[in-house]
Amino acid sequence: MGEKEKGTFKKYKVSITENASRNIDEITGYIAFIKKEPLNAARIGDKFFSVLERIELNPFAFKECPELRTKSRIYRQAKCLSWIIIYKINLQDVLILGILHAARKPGEKKLLKKAT
Repeated sequence: MGEKEKGTFKKYKVSITENASRNIDEITGYIAFIKKEPLNAARIGDKFFSVLERIELNPFAFKECPELRTKSRIYRQAKCLSWIIIYKINLQDVLILGILHAARKPGEKKLLKKAT
């Protein structure tokens, strides 16, 4: 699991890029207004933030992003329903780069690296 300090887990500071915030708004907005499923949109938004809380507790629990491989394995991805949350781990914080639908082309993940 995560590192322990006096019986508690070390929390990383999670920051959300403007791009990732826009992704959440676009996804939930589409579901709420275009598909006319506002309750489903709220449920999906809650799921995103639930996964972000899990990332905050242990960002290394999720697998490395195969399209953004580095020696230090700082780029990770977390699955949330039909979407993938891409993030970068720094020393004491985590930067959420974006949220993509799992059916999107893998090359689109590389564009998120430039957002840092």
